[in-house]
Amino acid sequence: MAGHSQFKNIMYRKGAQDAKRAKLFTKLIRELTVAARSGLADPAMNPRLRGAIAVARAANMPKDNIERAIKRGAGGEEGTAFEEIRYEGYGPCGVAIIVEALTDNRNRTASEVRAAFSKHGGNLAESGSVSFMFERIGLIRYKADAASADDMFEAVLEAGAENVDSAEGGHQITCRPDDLSAVRDALEKRFGPAVSAALDWRPRNTVPVDEGSAETLFQLLDLLDDNDDVQRVAANFEVADNVMDRLGA
Repeated sequence: MAGHSQFKNIMYRKGAQDAKRAKLFTKLIRELTVAARSGLADPAMNPRLRGAIAVARAANMPKDNIERAIKRGAGGEEGTAFEEIRYEGYGPCGVAIIVEALTDNRNRTASEVRAAFSKHGGNLAESGSVSFMFERIGLIRYKADAASADDMFEAVLEAGAENVDSAEGGHQITCRPDDLSAVRDALEKRFGPAVSAALDWRPRNTVPVDEGSAETLFQLLDLLDDNDDVQRVAANFEVADNVMDRLGA
């Protein structure tokens, strides 16, 4: 297994506990609110909002919750002003980590993220000290039954995407960041709404992590994921499959 990203496997998570479901909904509501506030409330005219709605639906968020979040953002109600912040740091074995957050309290979030790194042998770094190790990409996901591997490959090629990885877990399509909206629109005309479509981070190189360090690294990533303010986490680690199996990751 290489790398890690928040929302990476939302559509395949099984039997999530109520507490985890509530945390996930909190993150999705924030993204819906910010997306609606940053552009038009009409998803057809707001690519970010359209992507946020797709992810929320994939996570089985009730329609009423989605609509309320959009109305709050579009109406500019008090208490819905979130700031987008990116943190960069290093975890065990020098693994580079990017943390993207939406917060209404910068000091609180910075303190909690810093504490998570420190607790697990890592440290926060200056802005830009880690992001150069990653490539910014557009990432679109479809369920496996949305299309055959051949049909998806043909459609991706015609849409102008860079690559598609089709497996039992689904289809992952990558493209240039500037092409994300156009590629998503082309695929949705053929296969319907995507499970998710958003900008993401792809490691340029990966850092091998042994079993002892992997356990600590996963604890750090889980702690960051559990933070209500954190929307997405990316890291450039690589862990052997047999180690993943032993750790139950």
